Amino acid sequence: MGFNKSTISRGLKRNCNKRNGEYRPELAQRKYKNRINKRNHYQRFSEDIKTRVDELLKNDYSPEQISGRMKTEDLKCVSHETIYLYVWSYKKQGGELYKHLRRRGRHYTKRGSKRNGRGFIKNRIDIDQRPSIVDEKIRFGDLEIDTVIGKNHKGALLTINDRVTSLVWIRLLSGKETAPLIEAAIKALLPIKDKIHTITAENGKEFSFHEKIANDLDISIYFAKPYHFGREEPTRTQMV
Repeated sequence: MGFNKSTISRGLKRNCNKRNGEYRPELAQRKYKNRINKRNHYQRFSEDIKTRVDELLKNDYSPEQISGRMKTEDLKCVSHETIYLYVWSYKKQGGELYKHLRRRGRHYTKRGSKRNGRGFIKNRIDIDQRPSIVDEKIRFGDLEIDTVIGKNHKGALLTINDRVTSLVWIRLLSGKETAPLIEAAIKALLPIKDKIHTITAENGKEFSFHEKIANDLDISIYFAKPYHFGREEPTRTQMV
């Protein structure tokens, strides 16, 4: 038949008589047609649907609520992603439906976007491009930078650790805001600028202005794989 045996086996199991396990072609065909009729079909965003969506948006319903409500009322509707695209497309034409969204000025980002969330930092250099000598841990000046958040997200510590000597620079911050963190990092490392070779950072958004550190210290900053950052336990630690 030209199909894998597993495909045929699944078809037999799915379409057989559940009471006695017997397979009959006419029963299998009926089951197949029932599944086709019940599955979700593509719904065109018609003018009638748009009119109803406009009405609910103006009453400050979210696209998720609109899609869910129309389904419970057994009315035709499209997905909430389609409604978001419709609203932002309408905004480009001068429409103001977006003002009824809870996010308002912020564009809806489709889930799963590679440019959304942790791990996306502009112009980041991946750790795969870091010189191999850093892994050998034979020289001073290959640093790792990270933040430690205080209890109840109040306050933070900036930590900069040397991979070979385990020397660590610690600076108290008011939070994870980028500007004071960058300033503290540069101020801490500027006195040893000529001895620094590389810095490796994790992927928090507080390091999104990493290029300023790199430019001021004239070094390269590399970023760990998202959710894989960590350092070995130091054998000796001195605070600077």
